[in-house]
Formats: sequence, structure tokens, C-alpha cells
Amino acid sequence: MAKAKKETATIKVTQIKSVIGRIQSHRACVSGLGIRRMHQTVEVQDTPANRGMITKVGYLLKVEG
Repeated sequence: MAKAKKETATIKVTQIKSVIGRIQSHRACVSGLGIRRMHQTVEVQDTPANRGMITKVGYLLKVEG
């Protein structure tokens, strides 16, 4: 019997404000989400860790999904 793999839910995250002048931990959260530049959109897995980072720097991001 083969086990069915669960599809992991994803969230689309786009950076809409600059990280210049922000505190280091907020810069680290944006970087941790895989975002490198303004207006870049990435898909991240919907995990509690990623949700926490999105919540912390939500004022810099646009979130879909």
C-alpha cells in the first residue's frame, strides 16, 4: 500500500515596502521568507514558523492565499 502524500498549503508573499532603515530582526524575517528584493513574490509553505514571520513584518508585505 502506497501512502498518499499530503499537498502542503502555500501562501504567496510580496514585498511592497523597503527594509532599509528597519530593525535587524525584521530584515532577517523578510530574508528568511526568501525575499531578496522589492516587488518580488515568493510562495512559502503555510507553517506556524512562516506565519509568525509574516505577522511580524506584515507591514512590509502583501499576502495572498
